[in-house]
Amino acid sequence: MVLCKFIIIILLFNFLNNIRLMFYKNRNTPRSVILAIDTIIVFISVLLAYLLRFNFNIPDSEIELLPIAISIILIVRFISFLLSKIFAGIIRYTETQDVVRVFLVILLGSIIISIITYSYYFYSNKFIIPRAILIIEYITSAVGLIFFRLSVKVTYNEIKSTNSESQNVAIFGAGEAAIIAKNALNQDTRHKNNILAFFDDNPKIVGKEIEHISIKNGNSLDDFLSKNSINQLVIAVQNITQKRKKEIAETCLKYNVIIKDVPPVSQWINGELSASQIKKIKIVDLLDRDEISLNQKEIKRSYSGKTILITGAAGSIGSEIVRQLINYNPKLLILFDQAETPLFHIELELIQTATCKIEYVIGDIRDDYRVKKLFKHFSPDIIFHAAAYKHVPMMENNPAEAIMANVKGTKIIADYALNNGAEKFIMISTDKAVNPTNVMGASKRIAEIYIQSLNKESIKTSFITTRFGNVLGSNGSVITLFKKQIEERKPITITHPEITRFFMTIPEASLLVLEAGATGNGGEIFVFDMGKSIKILDLAKKMIKLSGLETGKDIQIIYTGLRPGEKLHEELLASTENTIPTENKKILKAKVREVDPELTKVQIENLITMASGDDNMEIVKLMKEIVPEFVSKNSTYEVLD
Repeated sequence: MVLCKFIIIILLFNFLNNIRLMFYKNRNTPRSVILAIDTIIVFISVLLAYLLRFNFNIPDSEIELLPIAISIILIVRFISFLLSKIFAGIIRYTETQDVVRVFLVILLGSIIISIITYSYYFYSNKFIIPRAILIIEYITSAVGLIFFRLSVKVTYNEIKSTNSESQNVAIFGAGEAAIIAKNALNQDTRHKNNILAFFDDNPKIVGKEIEHISIKNGNSLDDFLSKNSINQLVIAVQNITQKRKKEIAETCLKYNVIIKDVPPVSQWINGELSASQIKKIKIVDLLDRDEISLNQKEIKRSYSGKTILITGAAGSIGSEIVRQLINYNPKLLILFDQAETPLFHIELELIQTATCKIEYVIGDIRDDYRVKKLFKHFSPDIIFHAAAYKHVPMMENNPAEAIMANVKGTKIIADYALNNGAEKFIMISTDKAVNPTNVMGASKRIAEIYIQSLNKESIKTSFITTRFGNVLGSNGSVITLFKKQIEERKPITITHPEITRFFMTIPEASLLVLEAGATGNGGEIFVFDMGKSIKILDLAKKMIKLSGLETGKDIQIIYTGLRPGEKLHEELLASTENTIPTENKKILKAKVREVDPELTKVQIENLITMASGDDNMEIVKLMKEIVPEFVSKNSTYEVLD
């Protein structure tokens, strides 16, 4: 007995020493020590169970059997701990799933101990371990093991928080998500977060308290921020509207308060929210965009059970169209792209989420033979044509490539769609095709014209064009560039202080493409409502503020001048066009000038032939003949106008 006490004292000393090292040297306690402590807790729990059961006066008959009872319980518990490895986790990071695991392991062990006890009873007609002891020991062991883990975690967090940077935080929202966010912030070891207030738009709970922190009216946020020093505000409302989130963010930006957002519950790791998951809101959240209402029934009817080809499937728009199409139960999706690595990345992503059959095909839309084989093998019912060259300055210097990709590539795909009797061909175009001032926009307009001409002679295939502006977060987007420049603390480069652009999110644009494709009858050019144009300078300043930095102090803004072919302000509709509303208020139907199909085909064939040469002036001259409204800006081709 003396030896047993000595061993326990040595183990406790070793445990306390390791805890000290863990807290002050950021070391993890060895697994063997945790296993020893767990076993000691069980040993103490057994003794406590006997003392409680017999009111601290254990009968002699039970004392005789006590060594056997303790041995059985300790052996079963020790083996169950070894098999389940509940001692292997890092104690200071204990989460809910770890607590549940402890309960289950202890319960399983108690069941085994009960089986041993009742087996002994049937053999000797005597309980080696009283039934009440089994229940009390189960409760005390489970509580003891969990208390040990949680106490280590709390102590560690307290010690770490005293050395962490302190910051004042407000939480917008006072529901369950807000309380979970508060707990996550309290456990943040990187910062000591002082929660000063909750805000909510629900008048019924304004004035009440959550854990002694008052809930204030959401409309008083501006006044509160003006009178208090707040470092960051966390939006913890799961169903908040985009408009309200924008209002909150704009208020915070006035006072240089960092705005963060609690992600949807579906994105929480193992159902738990941690402080590291609460991220700064993105610039997308500050766009004044309305919710999209789609004709889900028509979309599902159009795409369900279909074989669908997506060109440029590894790009920003193409890949998002793929993600959205998966939800409508297509028979087969064919992802066609020449970019090997991006296509591989989208394959890795879809392996986890895809619910339909997908084929990944490497190839170039300009390769007639490759496209011919593609259509012969798969016979797609619907084609979404998103592959194109899109960079204005690049195409201004390489007009031949713009023609080969945007015109010839479109022609090849469209011709095979027609010849193979596809149901629909949906082309992704751009606002830069309206009154084009650059080669890229003009090449897309020529592709539109060719699609229009094919629709006039097509009997089975409906050719549809969708036209929209810049998408946030796409490859080469100004947002992506600004983000990289801010992260690297480099000056933000803007071509002109007055330049404006229309913006749309990638999911929004892709969903509208799906609806336009589903509802279009053929020959239409659908124009998406891009909302209000946004001043790029304002966008840059907001992105700097969202990063917690100051314009002119932390990040400079420099102006580089308009690039060749670049407009100061984009248009969505040419002056000679008008629009017809559709059932979806975000989709308009543009009426454009009629084209002569035969003349168009001849001109485009000549243009493609000319593009195989290297006379850029002659190529652009013919482009201007096909598209009379093409007037170059800030370009060497202005001499042709």
